[in-house]
Amino acid sequence: MKKTGPVEIVKPKNLFEAVEYVREGGMPLAGGTDVFVRIRRGFWDPPFLVYIGELPELRGVEIRDDGAEVGAAVTHAELLRSELSRRLPIFKLVLEKLGAPAIREMGTIGGNVANASPAGDILIPLYLLEARVNLVGPDGERSLPVEEFVLGPGKTALERGELIKSFWIPFPEGKPRAYFHKVGRRRALYIAVLSLGALLWLEGDVIREARLALGAVAPTVVRPRGVEAKLRGRRLSREDLEPLCAELSAATSPITDVRGPDWYRREAAGRLLLGLLRLR
Repeated sequence: MKKTGPVEIVKPKNLFEAVEYVREGGMPLAGGTDVFVRIRRGFWDPPFLVYIGELPELRGVEIRDDGAEVGAAVTHAELLRSELSRRLPIFKLVLEKLGAPAIREMGTIGGNVANASPAGDILIPLYLLEARVNLVGPDGERSLPVEEFVLGPGKTALERGELIKSFWIPFPEGKPRAYFHKVGRRRALYIAVLSLGALLWLEGDVIREARLALGAVAPTVVRPRGVEAKLRGRRLSREDLEPLCAELSAATSPITDVRGPDWYRREAAGRLLLGLLRLR
């Protein structure tokens, strides 16, 4: 049933007040690209919305020696234009394919992660870079690895009254090559049927270290660590990668939905591994 009446929106003066409003049952609102759609369609019916998009504590990208702290209310476009996307090309590769320009200007990194969609594009670089999610709530602040924060489709480790405050993104050692490929049902502005992101540390054409992250093929983003381990020491060649395609497929547990059947996602996920050959 579609929502027809107005929804009250409150604007807290500070982060402490925002936490109090959320503890009382308010739903956080920053960009609103997903919240308003779901409210209009009747999927969500919050008592009121808490606008946090302009709180200074949730804004900005702070670059440090060993990593960066990104505020939860930073938009995708701001992140794409930031120094972080130049330092970590995997963000640029992902963000350039995330939605339309207008969506990138409004949607926030915190909202995307809180949505906890297995197809959420921004989760791919966060998993690859082993980011942490910094939370604030009535009992203070805490931090969780992103893999422990996202529990399943639409499910997170947020407790009552908690907000995502920021993300800690450590800089990886060396200079890994970045790869991202997203499969959809049209050429642009699509939700992923499946996706693969990768960071490869290469010496010539030999893979010294690898991290992979698969999207939309399981309840959460998948880090296939068994495949990552077997990539070490292999050459970046079809002959060395092809034997691992079936194992990568086996690491998935996809569903069938309106975007694609489970068997296609499973088979296609394995074949995406060969896309790493573009990094030669």
